[in-house]
Amino acid sequence: MSFNSPTMGSGSRNSGRAEFGRTHVVRPKGKHQATIVWLHGLGDNGSSWSQLLESLPLPNIKWICPTAPTRPVAVFGGFPCTAWFDVGDLSEEGPDDVDGLDVSAAHVANLLSTEPADIKLGIGGFSMGAATALYSATCFTQGKYGNGNRYPVNLSVVVGLSGWLPCSRSLRNKIEGSHEATRRATSFPLLLCHGRGDDVVQYTHGEKSAQVLSATGFRNLTFRTYNGLGHYTIPQEMDEVCTWLNSRMGLEGSHS
Repeated sequence: MSFNSPTMGSGSRNSGRAEFGRTHVVRPKGKHQATIVWLHGLGDNGSSWSQLLESLPLPNIKWICPTAPTRPVAVFGGFPCTAWFDVGDLSEEGPDDVDGLDVSAAHVANLLSTEPADIKLGIGGFSMGAATALYSATCFTQGKYGNGNRYPVNLSVVVGLSGWLPCSRSLRNKIEGSHEATRRATSFPLLLCHGRGDDVVQYTHGEKSAQVLSATGFRNLTFRTYNGLGHYTIPQEMDEVCTWLNSRMGLEGSHS
């Protein structure tokens, strides 16, 4: 994980009003059929992923790549950098910043809420971005954020690369306590990918997250592993993401 020099200023973590950075948009080259918000990792920004996503053979997808707020992050000893939420441990075992997760998940949903009604919607991300995407998937299935406010958009897919599942300890009770949440979880398409050589978000955390989601009732979950892959992405992984998105979203005119 590389990160730029911090910008000290308005990003107080407890201010309740996060200052999100620049949003980068990659327009579809073909017929617009789907919009996916893609979330970067800790200390990164939306620009770096927009360049990679633009090169993918997915002409029918519009990509929205926001930049997280700059905030003090516990895992860096309070050092400020771009982060979707505060985190002290890059795994499902650390304490959960539900307030930060809710603010970022709501920002993502707001970006998707202005898309045309006939467009399929999805969220993807890398590392902390993947954690935020998976949290959004659980909010969608429950129909509400962690704070109880209604989740406003209808998601079709979620993709998480080299990430983990926040709030995993309480998820099962929340899903199993609602017939509607159980029904949504059963059919909702999730793709998780993780490298066995990841030394930032350990492979075991990705594996455990997939196991928790499966045990909670997410039956339409695909978990892909890559021997020797560290905390980054490779063409083989992105090829599988493209194939999976084409299949799950029923996109036209894409080439594997």
